[in-house]
This record gives sequence, structure tokens and C-alpha cells, in this order.
Amino acid sequence: MLEDKELLAAHANEGSETAFATLVERHISLVYSSALRQTRNPHLAEEITQAVFILLARKAGKLSRDTVLAGWLCRTAHYAARNALKAELRRQQHETEAHMESLLHEPEPDAWPEIAPLLDAAVAQLSEADRNAIVLRYYQQKPLDEVGRALGLNADAAQKRVARALEKLRKFFTRRGVALSAAAIAGAVSANSGQAAPVGLAAKVSVIAAKGAATTTSITTLVKGTLKIMAWTKIKTVAVAGVSVILMAGAAEVSVSHFKANDSWRNGNNFTSGWRIQDVFDKTPPQVTILPTKNSNIYGHWWPGKADQRIGLGASFRDILRDIYGVPNTRMVFSGPEPEGRYDVIANLPEGSKLALQKKIEKQFGMVAHKAVIETEVWVLKASHPDKLRASVSVSKSPQPENHTEYQYDPETKKMVETLKDESADALVDELERVFFKAPVFNRTGLSGGYDLTLSWYYQDWEHKVKTPDTIQAIIDQLQESGFQLSSTREKTEMLIVEKVK
Repeated sequence: MLEDKELLAAHANEGSETAFATLVERHISLVYSSALRQTRNPHLAEEITQAVFILLARKAGKLSRDTVLAGWLCRTAHYAARNALKAELRRQQHETEAHMESLLHEPEPDAWPEIAPLLDAAVAQLSEADRNAIVLRYYQQKPLDEVGRALGLNADAAQKRVARALEKLRKFFTRRGVALSAAAIAGAVSANSGQAAPVGLAAKVSVIAAKGAATTTSITTLVKGTLKIMAWTKIKTVAVAGVSVILMAGAAEVSVSHFKANDSWRNGNNFTSGWRIQDVFDKTPPQVTILPTKNSNIYGHWWPGKADQRIGLGASFRDILRDIYGVPNTRMVFSGPEPEGRYDVIANLPEGSKLALQKKIEKQFGMVAHKAVIETEVWVLKASHPDKLRASVSVSKSPQPENHTEYQYDPETKKMVETLKDESADALVDELERVFFKAPVFNRTGLSGGYDLTLSWYYQDWEHKVKTPDTIQAIIDQLQESGFQLSSTREKTEMLIVEKVK
């Protein structure tokens, strides 16, 4: 039987499709198992498998002869799966539930459901030698002498390498709330890590990947995205190595004094320039924390980071839910009392911060949320008299009008006069929903372009967010005079239902 390196050389130098097909047949279940473990989606796992072998076909001639192909394929599958999951995150909330449970110290009795969602990320962060040892020994069930030959070691040294790698995995899982022995991890991985690839997938991949071409847009995008991740990981590795040499030589000193305090993330001054935002995430110990706000003058500011990381200062409870679930504050229904006050929030886990915040809210506030379509009160904006509408005289160069809003307070009438210029119907609806009605408002005008109009209301009502009948009627009347019609009705609408844990 030809070695992997010989088959790779035959494909790279001679374009041998037979050699490549042999490699695919030999390793396809390994790659498919890794992809399926991370995505829990057979269709997506097939696409990831195709992408990995396309990458192998492209890079066959560039891989070192010392490369252990099984380890390379597993790491590439992890990169590809991580790339794919960015676009699939919303669909993965239920599938990654076991992961988030383990983060919050709620382990399940069976070891495999706890470690499966974390396994490939854990293995990917190992050194190349440790990763190859785990993949060969437990993914592919190789005896220690074969593991040793692949790593250039004898059987005893290979056993020590495997044991050290297992201990690193155990520490990785422990930091995420999954307390298992190294033996339990080894047994769970050996028993469960292999999933047979679907019948016919090997032949399909061999034909497609050998030519280095993808058949669908999604696979093409996946290949490009994974290439970027691989390139960026290589750059970071080189950069870290360079920094280590500099530090060891005493030629540079890195100061992080302004991040020494664990609550430095709550200081809004840290976010005055964009390049420092990720520094705050990186220099703050990984955590999921919600605290009463430190600065009462900061209202609802949010800063996103990589991999779903986020910081919020002075946020209301609704602001937190809006950020986690992507639902406007006005489209939430509470079955009980709504938590009051404002909060400082940070979630800077290596991955899964949004889902961790959901669990944090459940644990700290005793509340859970889910989206549901229910019948509720809504407002509908229509163009009742298009001839009355004042089309904006300004000409916007962009497809979407750029609205300009001016406010002027009249001390005699105690009213605020708002002049809207070049305002689109969508922007008007958004303002009506957020500022005045605190309920869903839908644009049924059929209008495009920008319009000019003027609205006024009692300043006290707006300042204190008071939704009085007089204010509502005044807005309705003014819109009517401008050519719009705003009316209330009941419709089935997607809302976020927030309720106490049962």
C-alpha cells in the first residue's frame, strides 16, 4: 500500500486522479466525521468535506514530505467548519446547546455530548505534534507503533506524546466547565469520533476536488474563506514567534498597565478609538458578566468584537436582549415584571458569547426568551394622499435617501418642533416605532425616495418617553395633514417572548 506522501506526490507531479481518489477514500470518513461533529448538519458536513479536499488538491505540491496528512486534514476541516458556522450560527443554537451548558457548569451525565461540540476546537489549538498524535491514536484508532512511525518516534515516546496531548485536552475542557479524566476523554473520543461518510460522497469528492474546482457558490465561498483563515493563522503564528524572540532578547517591553484592573472593560474611555476595542476584549480575562452600570451617564453603548464577543455599557435589559436575539426593543413581550435599571455587560469567550449571554440571563435573572409569531397591536403607515406629500428638493446621490433632522424647542408652546428633510418612509416608520409608539410600525406606503415633513410634540412627553393619548393623536393628525395615514390594528407579528424560567 502506497504511503500518503507518495500518493500526494503522484497527484502533485503527475496529476494522477487515481492517486488522489485513493487519498480521498482513505481519509474521507476522518474529514466528514470532524465536519459533522462541529456542524451537526450532514449537508453542511458534506460541503465542508468537499472544500477540504479541494484545498488538499490545490496544496498537494506545497505540503512538506514530513506533513502527517491525517493531522493536516483534521486541522483544515476545523478551519472550514469554523468558517461555515459563521453563516450558519442562527441555525446552530439548538445544536450547540450542550456546548453552552458545559460553559455554565451544567454537565450532562454522558461524556461525549459534553465534549463533542468542543473537541475539534480543542484539538486545533494543540501543537502540530500533539494534534497529530491525538488524530492518529483516537480518531483513526492507530496502534502506538504506527503513531510513533508517523511522528518519527518509538512506541514508548509516542505513548508519552499521546498522554501529554490528552492532559492538554483535559485542561482545555476543565476551563470550560467540563471536568473529565484523561481516560474518560480518550474513551469518549475513541468510541464516538468516527462517523462513516455518506455512500457516494468519496466518488463525488474525488471528481470535483481533484480538479480543484467547486460546483456550488456556497462551496466556492467556503474554500475562499478557509484559505483566508489558514493564511491568517500562519501569519499570527509567525508573528507570535517573532514577538517571543524579541521579548526573550530583552529588546522590547509590552505594557498593559491600563488593563490590570479586571473591571477596566467598564471604563468607556477605553473605546475612544476603534483600534483599542479588540485590545480590551483580549486583555480582559474571558468571562460572561452582567453588573449594575458603573457610569450612570452612559446609555446603551455596544461594542462588538471577534467571534461574537461584545461589551455593553449602561444598557437596559431590553438592550441586552436586542443585542443577543436581534429583535428591536419595541417587539418584546414580557410575561412578568421587566428587570429595571441599567447594566454593564461583557461576553468575551473564545467562541459562543451570544449563547453564553442567553444562559447567563437565565441563571442571573431567571428569565428565558424565544421568538414566536403572535397576534399583537401594530401600527400601519400608508400614503392616504400622495398628492399632499412633499417630495424632498434635495437630490441624494445614493440609492437610499440621506435624512437630515433638525430640532427646535418653542418655549412658549413648550413643544419640540422636528423638521425631517429627505426622510424615507422606512426611516419615518423606524422613528415612529422607537420614539413614540413603542410597538411595531409597518411601512405600507409603497413609497421610495425622500420626503420633507414637520412634526411637533410636547417636549416633556418626548423627554420622559410618555405615550399619552394626546401625544399619539397629535402625531396621527400631523401625519394626516402631511399626506400619510397612521392607524392601529392587530396582526400576527414575530415578537420576542420573555418569561420566567418554569
